[in-house]
Amino acid sequence: MVEHEPTGPIDLLTWTFSRIAMWGPAFIVVIIFYEVVMRYIFFSPTLWVNEMSLWAGGAIYVTAGLYSMQQRSHIRIFILYDMAPLWMRRLFDIVSAFCVAIFFLAVLWGGYGEAAAKFYRWEAFGTAWDPPIPATNKPLVLATLFVLTLQGFSNLIRDWPAAAWLRKTFDIAAAALVIWLCIRAFPVLFTPAGELAVPMNWRITIAILLSAAVILCVLGLVRDFNRTPVPFVESHDPAEEVLSGAPPPVSAASGAIDPDRDPRPGEKPARDG
Repeated sequence: MVEHEPTGPIDLLTWTFSRIAMWGPAFIVVIIFYEVVMRYIFFSPTLWVNEMSLWAGGAIYVTAGLYSMQQRSHIRIFILYDMAPLWMRRLFDIVSAFCVAIFFLAVLWGGYGEAAAKFYRWEAFGTAWDPPIPATNKPLVLATLFVLTLQGFSNLIRDWPAAAWLRKTFDIAAAALVIWLCIRAFPVLFTPAGELAVPMNWRITIAILLSAAVILCVLGLVRDFNRTPVPFVESHDPAEEVLSGAPPPVSAASGAIDPDRDPRPGEKPARDG
């Protein structure tokens, strides 16, 4: 698989945190292997492995959609899409992006109160080990859907592509919104213990993650502000070269067929001169 190049603040934010989350499945495999060894060889089962695997697995399941959205690798039914003219494909993509936004707003409207309540009282799982799974994973769902919505519009603007002024305006607005929300969260994290039951070590960890999000948004905005992104090229028809067992070289940046490759026998050159 050739990764689509991340450009802009939202791409860099999604790509960086997804890179960290990719180690989650390996972590789950390791701790379950440890549990099997302790339980069936040393007859000393643990209290925490099963719940830790549920905790990590739930977080991975929620956040995996971010990477899929940034890489344009989510499942799509493209029978009608491929048959449609170019203007209708653009309409389909716009409607899809707004459907994601509507879904996020619906989940936010219906789930914010519960997520905030679980976080403020630091609700635990109610077991012997008692990890704060509800207090962390519930707010994580809302945060992930928020970034997912921004990622969908970022993809839409970059893939068509839109005019440079529109892309730059969106990047500034999206980065400013993320930074503003992170800054607003800092006073909440360090409210008195009587109002917020979150332990201090968790407050510091969350503050570090929010600071990293701010830094990534600023870095992505500065680095790619004047950089024209490579549009994503999606093809559902396998080329004859692929079916013949001789696939052409692809560009490492976009995943598309490299236009500078040498033409195959009987093929017209990709570009003149």
